[in-house]
Amino acid sequence: MDKMSRALERAKMLVGMEVDEEQQAAEETSSTSFYDDFNRECTLTTKQSMLVFLNPIKFGVTFTFGNLLALGSTAFLIGPKRQVTMMLDPVRIYATAIYLASMIISLFCAFYVHNKLLTLLAIILEFGALVWYALSYIPFARSMVSKIMFACLDTEF
Repeated sequence: MDKMSRALERAKMLVGMEVDEEQQAAEETSSTSFYDDFNRECTLTTKQSMLVFLNPIKFGVTFTFGNLLALGSTAFLIGPKRQVTMMLDPVRIYATAIYLASMIISLFCAFYVHNKLLTLLAIILEFGALVWYALSYIPFARSMVSKIMFACLDTEF
């Protein structure tokens, strides 16, 4: 029983809870609001929030599988045939190809290469490709973002 309580205390410390928080929560009255309870339970430590930089391989795998699940969920909602048709539309064929290639590169860097820097760069590439792919579904969004980026990066006065 003592081992279990120590393991529970270690788990609480890993998720950022203080060990005494449970006792304090039991002593509090039920007058606390849902928002207060939610904020108390949903706190991240600095280490947890910086997971990308501390362990980019783990983050890259979960981020890529999350993107694959998102594609699968949209295929479930609109149907796989329509999803593939929309992805291969001439307007977004290049965005789709770059997005799918970036997911493959991220998984390759995470599973095969095991290099944290390359995996982090692949995650950044995948995120940019995701944004560009998502913008392809909004009319004139990519041209607007391109014009804004060129205006911001233009060094000629």
